[in-house]
Amino acid sequence: MSTPTGPEPASAGPADAGSASLTSARRDPSPALDAHVHVWDLAARPQPWTDRLPVLQRSFGLDDVAGDLRAAGQDGVIVVQTVASAAETRELLALAAAQPLVAGVVGWADLSRPGPAGQLLAAQAAPGGRALVGVRHQLQEEPDQEWLARPQVRDGLRAVAAAGLAYDLVISPGQLPLVTQTVTALPEVRFVLDHAGKPPIAGGNLGAGKAAAWTGAMAAWAADLRALAALPNVAVKLSGLVTEADWESWTPAQLGPVMEFVLAEFGPDRTMVGSDWPVCLLAASYGQVMAAVAPVLDGLTPAERTAVRGGTARAWYRLDEHWPGA
Repeated sequence: MSTPTGPEPASAGPADAGSASLTSARRDPSPALDAHVHVWDLAARPQPWTDRLPVLQRSFGLDDVAGDLRAAGQDGVIVVQTVASAAETRELLALAAAQPLVAGVVGWADLSRPGPAGQLLAAQAAPGGRALVGVRHQLQEEPDQEWLARPQVRDGLRAVAAAGLAYDLVISPGQLPLVTQTVTALPEVRFVLDHAGKPPIAGGNLGAGKAAAWTGAMAAWAADLRALAALPNVAVKLSGLVTEADWESWTPAQLGPVMEFVLAEFGPDRTMVGSDWPVCLLAASYGQVMAAVAPVLDGLTPAERTAVRGGTARAWYRLDEHWPGA
């Protein structure tokens, strides 16, 4: 989830580029994955972070996006937590047990408390627990900006690695230096940077488009991302970018150079595509998000496209161990 800031969204975003989405970029039979999808049922669990976002103030299930997934040629999804709740994680795991489309679940565990290994074991023992592939905490909302540096949290991250799981990072751009310090200190942990570290696209510091022309906050994000990408134990998601741009006026041409920069720094074997559905609906339809990614993938080799479209997610989240679609 890329918790956005900005004006209330308009009822329609940029003109839909059609349902070409990623289907046009797919030229291999390997399973394709949307590496970042959310679902929630407001009758079962409130989502207070949506209070100022009317578009998101309803329940969203996989049935609501199934048609879009088929149109984009997706074979599965990684479902990611939205609230700090072990109960929500169990609900997502139960969904995975009932729905073959769910290739994996990134849940939540409180790494700031003693005994994180016990929390992780309990989740893995729950119905659908084999689908737990990672955990996450809403670091962008954490009042303690040094949360990742806490000794207890670092011990918790080691427990995540010992449990065979990855750790997703959802952050604000200013947290990238601390993330780099943490990833450096814990080479045994597999990290995944959500939403490319939330580049401040809406700030308008894109210059002529290419990274060399970026100034201000965009240039700072690019430098910090490059430092993080130099570390081998972190991957990145091309996700959540439409809500980091201006919700009403973003264009694929604006996002393309940002995605190309991320790909160049991490490489296809550490980059995965995710929609951030339904949060993306604040600025774009599912088809618009995927259509914006397609030209970037068209510039890759078939093997590289296979990696970004699903291979990286399968490897980084170790899906071959449990997902039949792999």
